[in-house]
Amino acid sequence: MLQQTPRVNRSDEAGLSELSLRELFDAEETTLLRYAFSLTGRRAVAEEIVQDVFLQLHIHWENVESPRAWLVRGVRNRAFDLLKKHQREVLDGVSHEPDSGAGNESPESMLSRIELTVALRNLVAQLDETDRQLVTLKYFENLSYREISENTGLSVGNVGYRLHHILKDLGVKMRPLGIDNLS
Repeated sequence: MLQQTPRVNRSDEAGLSELSLRELFDAEETTLLRYAFSLTGRRAVAEEIVQDVFLQLHIHWENVESPRAWLVRGVRNRAFDLLKKHQREVLDGVSHEPDSGAGNESPESMLSRIELTVALRNLVAQLDETDRQLVTLKYFENLSYREISENTGLSVGNVGYRLHHILKDLGVKMRPLGIDNLS
C-alpha cells in the first residue's frame, strides 16, 4: 500500500527528528484505529477511515508539517462526517451507533471529549519519564500518594507537590487548544 517515501525532517514531532511515512504508519496505526473505533463503534469503518487518511497523507506528504496532528485531525473529521451522515443507521436490526457511555451525548460533544483526551495523552507523552510515571500511577492506575511514594521512592509530600505542578503546567499547555476548564 505505501510506497517508499523519503525521510522528512519533522522537528515539531515529539521524539522523532526524521521519519518516513512507513515508520509513521507503523508507529501510529494502532492508536488511530482505536481512536476511529471509539468514534464510530465499528471496526471495519475504523479501518477504512484510517486507511483513507493515510492514503491522503501519502498524497500530501511533502506539504504536511505535523503528520501526527494531521492524521488525528483527519480521522476525527472523517469520523465526524460519517456520524453526521449515518447518525441513526441500523443494520440487521442492531444499532451500530458508537457507545459513548454518556447516554444522549451529541456527536460534537463526544468528538470534543475524545479530541481532548488525545491532546492530553500527547502532552503527557512529552513529559519527562519521572513526571509521566507520576501521572500514570495517579490517574491511570488510581494509586494513592502513599502507594506512588512506595513505587517511586519520592516522599508523599514530594509526590503531591510534583503532581500539582505537572497538572498546572498541563493546564497551561491545554489553554491554546481551547480548553480552559478541565473537569
